[in-house]
Amino acid sequence: MQANFSFQSLTPELQLDALASIEIYPETGLMPLNSYENRVFLFSDEKQVRYVVKFYRPEHWSELQLLEEHSFCQELYQQDCHVSAPVAFNGKTLFNFQGYYFALFTSLSARTMEHDNVDILFDLGNEIGKMHRIAAQSNFIHRRALSLQTMLKEPISALQQSLHIPNKIKQPLFSILDSLQHEVSKQFSASNSKLIRLHGDCHVSNILVDRDLPYFVDFDDCKTGPAIQDLWLLISGTRQEKQLQLSMLLEGYQEQFDFDLDELRLIEPLRTMRIINYVSWINKLWSDPAFPKNFPWFTTEQYWKELLQ
Repeated sequence: MQANFSFQSLTPELQLDALASIEIYPETGLMPLNSYENRVFLFSDEKQVRYVVKFYRPEHWSELQLLEEHSFCQELYQQDCHVSAPVAFNGKTLFNFQGYYFALFTSLSARTMEHDNVDILFDLGNEIGKMHRIAAQSNFIHRRALSLQTMLKEPISALQQSLHIPNKIKQPLFSILDSLQHEVSKQFSASNSKLIRLHGDCHVSNILVDRDLPYFVDFDDCKTGPAIQDLWLLISGTRQEKQLQLSMLLEGYQEQFDFDLDELRLIEPLRTMRIINYVSWINKLWSDPAFPKNFPWFTTEQYWKELLQ
């Protein structure tokens, strides 16, 4: 049996066999957790240890990229950052069973961070600052960088091949994307920001709170880029609310690590690139049955009209 891009061969039996291959035997069922990119499950083993097992989507990351993610998490964890690091068995954190890479993480007894929890923003900024201070001491070799090529040019090129965009939307959509690419490239290229290792996808769903302390999970998208990438996703609401949130985040951040305020001008270019990436991501993974089921609006004309707006 070979690993399938859309996880069609990742049966419950294969999952249990994969865990047994590293001598882990669940005593409970494997409860699925919310993840579209990978397949993630919570369970307790025969020793009553709670684990989260992540089966990585085939063809997404290379073995070297996954190992670099794990090494980064362990480096942060060993220096007292609040992160969920992969568990090592016999000195290994990454395993392969019938073509599926997988890893185990200790389950955190914590709750998801509330979107409107302003009180925790100082501590959150402080933790991100600590993470970035450590991250800046070395570089990724195999992980992709946050760049115009990876976050703008490649997604737009992929969308140009999409079969899901209504014909009458294509011309105005790609005309706007062309204009956006020009403007974003101009603003992004003008920045002299220092590029460091990042969490890369630092939004509230990837932050858990335990005893009022924030913990970071899911480093699946860790990459090299400007520090503001790990901050701007955490601000939302009215302009006044965003200014307050950003102020509190930066106050905590700068107790640990210097922040270049010039990077604030990258927020809108980064937001634009994320929107384009999100659309391209759904398009890329549409062959996975989970995507038509969870994003049924993607192929409707109304969705593309709203995106155009």
